[in-house]
Amino acid sequence: MSTAVIAPNAAVRARQSAPRLRLTTRGRVVFTTLAAAPLVIAALLFSLNGGGAAATLDADENAFVYVDVAAGQSLWSIAEQHAPGQDPREVVAQLVQLNQLPSADIFAGQELAIPASFSR
Repeated sequence: MSTAVIAPNAAVRARQSAPRLRLTTRGRVVFTTLAAAPLVIAALLFSLNGGGAAATLDADENAFVYVDVAAGQSLWSIAEQHAPGQDPREVVAQLVQLNQLPSADIFAGQELAIPASFSR
């Protein structure tokens, strides 16, 4: 009968022949960057192409009626006149915001933009 003897150095050599992959910190950064680059590029392209605007022929949505303020008129009276079915407080707030007025004070001869949707 023959006896097979395995030398202790053979097991060590077998382990050394298949080295583990070791990445340095720099290698990890490069690997992560290369792996993430396609995702970042895809997200960038999607965000640039995702919000396509559709042109329509309906110009009535953003149409305005321009009103010259007469002596004695207030935003409240203009709101009641042009938007009778709506709350005048909300209409006045919208007119102040739309016309970029510092306050609700208006003067005779001043021109105000009023959305055409109020008159409907």
